[in-house]
Amino acid sequence: MTSSPALTRIGIDFGTTNSVIVIARPDRTIQTIRFPMQDGSTTETCRTLLAIWQEMEGGRRVLERAVGADAIEAHLDDPAETRLIMSMKSYLAQASFRETQVFGQRLSLERLIATFLRELMKLGGLSPADCAVTVGRPVHFVGESADDALGEERLRAGFAEAGFADVSVMLEPEAAGWRFMQRLDRPATVLVGDFGGGTSDFSVMRFDPGGTQATQPLGHAGVGLAGDQFDFRIIDNVVAPSLGRDCTFRIMGGEPLPVPIEWFRALARWHRLSLMRTPRILNEIADVARTTSEPQKLENLIELVREQRGQELYNAVSATKRALSSAETAQLSFSQPGLNIETSISREEFERWIAPDIAQLDEGIDRAMNEANLTPNQIDRVFLTGGTSFVPAVRRLFTSRFGEERVELGGEFVSVAEGLALASA
Repeated sequence: MTSSPALTRIGIDFGTTNSVIVIARPDRTIQTIRFPMQDGSTTETCRTLLAIWQEMEGGRRVLERAVGADAIEAHLDDPAETRLIMSMKSYLAQASFRETQVFGQRLSLERLIATFLRELMKLGGLSPADCAVTVGRPVHFVGESADDALGEERLRAGFAEAGFADVSVMLEPEAAGWRFMQRLDRPATVLVGDFGGGTSDFSVMRFDPGGTQATQPLGHAGVGLAGDQFDFRIIDNVVAPSLGRDCTFRIMGGEPLPVPIEWFRALARWHRLSLMRTPRILNEIADVARTTSEPQKLENLIELVREQRGQELYNAVSATKRALSSAETAQLSFSQPGLNIETSISREEFERWIAPDIAQLDEGIDRAMNEANLTPNQIDRVFLTGGTSFVPAVRRLFTSRFGEERVELGGEFVSVAEGLALASA
């Protein structure tokens, strides 16, 4: 489909954690939309969160909705009566997830995404019907049984249902490469590493700013982990023991059994905790707590799930992770009724915990380089984007192979959306 010249051309980085909108102006300059915060300030990123609740209107109940900071505010105002939808992108390639019930209404994943996008565009002062959008997708969607074709199909469907006049899809690391190309004044072969919340993508590309073919993809690879997994490593090693992960319990006075590990696997993504907030699971945890070796620890887990404190926990953990990017030690502080965690974490400990994940990222770089059939000395520049690119162990993956002088960082949270907008133009 060829979009009308009258349409506003935009790029949207619809992320697992954050989303960004960038407008491409007719003169090929770009403008990043800023979103309002509760304190009156603005930010270039909007949390990919959708809150849905009910209000009485004319004697009947109607669904109300909010996104980003407003969604968090709505949820905190009345957590029991507000459904918080998060990490929608993580489910795109999972055939097992089709829909969910919200206040008695069956809503497909595509409709939830469309609802989020309409509210996001409204915050940005834009109408989907007036826009031609280029949206990014990872090389490989997150999930052990991810179906990449299904993921892109549902991504397109969500944007179409939101009402966009024209929808194009581009690989996220290629979009970041488009942004990086603006720095070039001569042809170059570039390795792009794009680190999101749920996926890490690598692309080897040939750029020729003045040529008839400005970009030429040479090789791609994707790994289904990124910043969220690093957060989980801190939770698994520091927080989960205080929630009862290592406890045992007894059935009918029998031999001690380990507490079900699936409760703690849910801590890998804070949005999964909301799926545990059902009477059945909470009662199961309470039943186990009655015969466990340390009941208070499982009471801590119940409190975390029931009172939906997952976001507070992950905010604290993310702050610690960020601090370790510039300091040798950082303090993790998290508290809730019955639990107070105040502990110092060293960068050495953190890097030991994430070593298996770093190894997977290393393999992803290998696959991209092998597909491009290039050696490290044939790479002119390396461009890293996304918050996880600040982690020293991640940067060392690239500096050790390509040299410090060839590795650049930039536009950590907006470069993908900026590249999408430039490609759209």
